[in-house]
Amino acid sequence: MFSGLIRYRGLVMKGGGGTLVVRCEGVESEHPQLGDSIAIDGVCLTATAIDGEAVSFDVVPETLACSTLGDRVAGDVVNVEYSLRVGDRLGGHFVYGHVDAAARVLTRTSEGQGERLRVESPPSLATMIAPKAFIALDGVSVTVAATGNGWFEIALIPETIERTTLRARPPGSLVNLEVDAIARYIANRDSL
Repeated sequence: MFSGLIRYRGLVMKGGGGTLVVRCEGVESEHPQLGDSIAIDGVCLTATAIDGEAVSFDVVPETLACSTLGDRVAGDVVNVEYSLRVGDRLGGHFVYGHVDAAARVLTRTSEGQGERLRVESPPSLATMIAPKAFIALDGVSVTVAATGNGWFEIALIPETIERTTLRARPPGSLVNLEVDAIARYIANRDSL
């Protein structure tokens, strides 16, 4: 489980398919072990090899189908979040790293000292995205500012723009989208 508060970045060393290798910031302070969960751009992955700052992950077809990880190539910068430990401060929201879809960035506009990002709302997830609800984009915990027919918006503060890869997602690019777990359970309550 993760908080959606991104402290580290990573540099993809090998990508584009079944194995992803990322040079991860924070390895020395976080001490990941083989088998640990690490979120890469919001996708919960299992560390299969660790060599200094280089962490390897197996990426299965299901993950490739619903996320942007298959598009990641050497040189891409990604968000890195190590899993929460008991007693850690939780300042974002619970993020599981179970990405629901890759969604397209529609527009970016300046707003005050930040930006407003409009993202497509996949039809299958639209009922789970509501104003003032939590959502995770590329693993970043954000609040939905507005919704409309086929889209939702988030307001990015300068800190989020500076610290995360959301600053480098122009219109037309894809972001990993995870809806709030509570919304997912409510929407699927009849099938539980």
